[in-house]
Amino acid sequence: MPALGLCLALAATAALPVFVPAPQFTLAWTHSIEKVRWEEDYAVLATAPRLRAVAARVRGSAAGMEPPPDAHLENGWYHYTPAPAVATPMRLTRSEFTADYELCLAQHCQLLAHWLPSDGGVTLLWPCTGPAEGQRLSTD
Repeated sequence: MPALGLCLALAATAALPVFVPAPQFTLAWTHSIEKVRWEEDYAVLATAPRLRAVAARVRGSAAGMEPPPDAHLENGWYHYTPAPAVATPMRLTRSEFTADYELCLAQHCQLLAHWLPSDGGVTLLWPCTGPAEGQRLSTD
């Protein structure tokens, strides 16, 4: 059985994607203006494969970044359940002027640059079963 995971690629290039084996992961970032940390948990489902959002949290709130009405405050974090369906590929804008996204696997977080350097543009993230599957992604 092929390994479930993520494929990462720079939107502006035709290079082969980077495969990160991970049946579940957390995508985390700090808002560039408000300096508020966000974390979203995802599961990679074997059917298709596809992503499912399973939980999310934000460390406090700020102007224009209020947590949803169903969020509950716990130890300084607003926890909530996001809509489970996730459009893919996810388009992550990465800039040299802001902190990079973090990809957390099994409670260990590393900057996205650990797997794929930024070109200052958009990085695509989608569920896959290996790099060969990533070649079939259409970004149009």
